[in-house]
Amino acid sequence: MLSKFSAWFVNPRRNPLARLHRNAVASRLRKYGLRYDDLYDPYHDLDIKEALARLPREVVDARNQRLKRAMDLSMKHQYLPDDVQVRIPCSSL
Repeated sequence: MLSKFSAWFVNPRRNPLARLHRNAVASRLRKYGLRYDDLYDPYHDLDIKEALARLPREVVDARNQRLKRAMDLSMKHQYLPDDVQVRIPCSSL
């Protein structure tokens, strides 16, 4: 019973509160030029590590560049300009 509830509770496709939280986090990440999927840590989960290993090299390089840019902007206490921020539809998150 508890596992079904917890699966529903954290699933943004089923729970509107989880969807609102995901969208709020995604909008804050967009200020640094990040995507929601960039938060997944390959050292924490072996499935993420394997998925990144299967991606094309240019996709992994773009992810690494986004992470470096976000760290640089965070240390400078700046955001990306509005015209540079990429708008990603919520359905792709």
